[in-house]
Amino acid sequence: MGTLGELAYESQERYREFYGSANFQFAAPPYLFTLESGKKIGPININYETYGQLSPEGDNVILIAHALTGSARVGPAKETAGRSEPGWWEPLIGPGKAFDTEKYFIVCANVLGGCYGSTGPASIDPLTGNPYGLRFPVVTIRDMVRVQRELLRYLGVRRLLAVVGGSMGGMQALEWAVTYPKMMKGVISIAATGRFSPQGIAYNKAARKAIMNDPEWLNGRYYGRKFPVYGLSLARMIGMITYKSSEIMEKRFGRKLQERDCDLYAFRQRFAVESYLDYQGEKLVKRFDPNTYLYLTKAMDLHDLGRGYPSYRAALRRIATPVFLLGISSDILFYPEEVRGMAVDLRRSAVEATYDELKSPHGHDAFLIEFEKLTDYIREKLTYLEQ
Repeated sequence: MGTLGELAYESQERYREFYGSANFQFAAPPYLFTLESGKKIGPININYETYGQLSPEGDNVILIAHALTGSARVGPAKETAGRSEPGWWEPLIGPGKAFDTEKYFIVCANVLGGCYGSTGPASIDPLTGNPYGLRFPVVTIRDMVRVQRELLRYLGVRRLLAVVGGSMGGMQALEWAVTYPKMMKGVISIAATGRFSPQGIAYNKAARKAIMNDPEWLNGRYYGRKFPVYGLSLARMIGMITYKSSEIMEKRFGRKLQERDCDLYAFRQRFAVESYLDYQGEKLVKRFDPNTYLYLTKAMDLHDLGRGYPSYRAALRRIATPVFLLGISSDILFYPEEVRGMAVDLRRSAVEATYDELKSPHGHDAFLIEFEKLTDYIREKLTYLEQ
């Protein structure tokens, strides 16, 4: 058995294989892809999965965008490399479900900068023959969306019924509405806004600092060595605190102790909530690249629909389709009043926009938990778009 860092590296290699059910590569030199920053990169590999069948008219396509540590595996399990595991929205995807695969053609792609088969910091830099590490250019939500557009062009998709996503996925859905306003009939954005808040940026800064302060991080050059697992674990703990609500923490953990037989006054005695955070941190290091965590949180920080346009309002006025916004009552990462305010901004910009609120004690994570409520909401909005 190797060290935890070595095991984390091995696990990530297997995980990328497992999630690599389909791949699309483009922007091979000399036809490099120009990022929003002006920097160029290529070739770009995009890992993706599809569910259902494309209709002859091509009018049944739904693009689902994933959140920070998500992947292209959004739906039912598919066996890849002899392994299978259901996706993060599996209860919502399949025959008769919210995303009915007998009606819709579902596409989900691992984002640019990811670590589940798409080009990211762990990918090989063709100029050096080594992993990019911090040589990988900073990417934005807009860059992710433009790459997704290339994938859809490759798949022969000319128009989307909807773009749907939660959290960072919701950011992508909103960016789609601004960047490609005539490409879809509507957008469903859950627990996301048009630009990331200062509080959210602060949380992400603390998480990145945890990784970068790990002695094993080596300025991003840890590939093939021990991973900065303690830094990534701490970053995940910080994130998990923002994903939960005070109500669910109290209900699930209260002030219960994890080791009941341990001396109450022993310094290493843990409360149950501390044990939970330890578990979540250790779980992520076995499946996620620390540098990817840095880059994707940076992309979230940079998210601002108005960048590059005369104003934020000018960017919103580009939107030509209905935008359905769903806030979460107990969310402390994207407060419901922020999401509601986004709907107000959209309506003031002459955009058809609605705000609904998911009543849940689960905090930001409710969009990955409240499947029954999400089913009703998504069905209603898709039915509206099909009319």
